[in-house]
Amino acid sequence: MVHGTILVVEDDDLSRDLLRLLLTREGYTVEASASGEEALALLNNGATADVVLSDLQMPGLSGSALARSVRTTLHPPRVLLAMSGTEPDASQIDNFDGFLLKPFSMQALAEAIAQRAASADIAAATGADNDAPLVLDISTYEKLKASMKPEKLQQLYDLCIDDTTRRVASMRLSASAGDDDSYRREAHAIKGGCGMIGALELQSIAASEENSGITANHVATLDEILVAVERLKRMLVAQ
Repeated sequence: MVHGTILVVEDDDLSRDLLRLLLTREGYTVEASASGEEALALLNNGATADVVLSDLQMPGLSGSALARSVRTTLHPPRVLLAMSGTEPDASQIDNFDGFLLKPFSMQALAEAIAQRAASADIAAATGADNDAPLVLDISTYEKLKASMKPEKLQQLYDLCIDDTTRRVASMRLSASAGDDDSYRREAHAIKGGCGMIGALELQSIAASEENSGITANHVATLDEILVAVERLKRMLVAQ
């Protein structure tokens, strides 16, 4: 039986009541809010939650806006998850630790929470920021680990890391030349490669760059990719 407090943020009355019922049966202490504004007020007024599960598409304060604000509350949740009936753009879930496509099972929710908790424990051990985006999809890592020898697994991640670093260098050259198409192609390749090995933070940043192309902030973003590479390396060592 799962324990902990979960705050459900859902504007649809029936969906909110159903989630409250299912989660209570799973062993959670459940709080529920009908809007992003209500949820944020609860947290700002001292309410605590181990998990916040928020719908993305709500009138007023959207799920994405709520997530940005929740990160700055006095009592931020250990896990912040988004849910929606449609696949979101990467930018919509930047401040979340994970995403669940409705309808989802309680098992899927439990796995998403456990995955983030495991990542947070590793981050604490390595000195990483617990509020940073999820670096590694633990379930993907474990599946790969079960299917190949340790040295092959290491080679796979090393190959992806080396490829990402090389492509970042190419993106810098493309940006200098004003070649937006090439810049986006390299970002697309990083997104695909990192997605296959569960490198979620790198995948997310690359997806954003593929969508935006060359911008005034591209230098800082490419530097951010290299920082994310180092975070991934530290997490793999911890594994």
